[in-house]
Amino acid sequence: MIDYSVQNKKAWEYNAYEFWVKQSGYPAESAKRALENPQAMLKRYADYFDTYQGIRVANICGSCGKKAIPLAILGADVTIFDISQDNRRYALEMAESAKVHVNFEVGDVLDIDMGKYRESFDVVFMEGGVLHYFHDIHEFMGIMQALLKRGGKMIYSDFHPFNKVLDSLQFELPTMSYFSTDIVEGELAHARFFEREIRKQMPKCSYRKYTMSEIINAVIDSGFVLKRFDEHPVWTDPDVPGEFTLVAYKA
Repeated sequence: MIDYSVQNKKAWEYNAYEFWVKQSGYPAESAKRALENPQAMLKRYADYFDTYQGIRVANICGSCGKKAIPLAILGADVTIFDISQDNRRYALEMAESAKVHVNFEVGDVLDIDMGKYRESFDVVFMEGGVLHYFHDIHEFMGIMQALLKRGGKMIYSDFHPFNKVLDSLQFELPTMSYFSTDIVEGELAHARFFEREIRKQMPKCSYRKYTMSEIINAVIDSGFVLKRFDEHPVWTDPDVPGEFTLVAYKA
């Protein structure tokens, strides 16, 4: 595990379980909502799946299982790859309450055991703030390629690079020149939900924010065939880009 990954792990294991309980309720409550309408829990991402039944999904940086458990309810075989033991605890308790199984591998995504997982998945899926935790975009995309079966699909959604220059998502993360390649330290996006004294004690994360061209070119350079690219507005302002989703296939 590389140094900045150790730093990010400390941040993501600081009160993470308590945060998910505060934001989403206890795992049993989240499981109940997922069982009632799993596609609604997937939100816009449901539109990017052709099917659920029987597919193997790698949920990269899958956090507390908020998307993995609905996918499992719909019939997918899901493995979450995430750095946080706290996230694992919440996800597995949610899965148990929903009476579904998900596999949860705790560790750095860059250290995934390729002897075990190479070309194992039909879909690689990630959403909600992923790439800025990794300092080498080409290494990251190469791992996504390696995880997929031939013809497999990557569904990748993330914060729009526009947030480099304007904190349009109101996460209170550092802003900078759009073309900056600097590594910066900043709080976790959910730090702002904690009391001031707790917030001051929370470990910082190490971020590398990318431009849109860096992201798209890394996808292409890694051997993917880019099939779709969508931009989504900020949830509080329909005139400003907040997120994007791209779909690419392993040739």
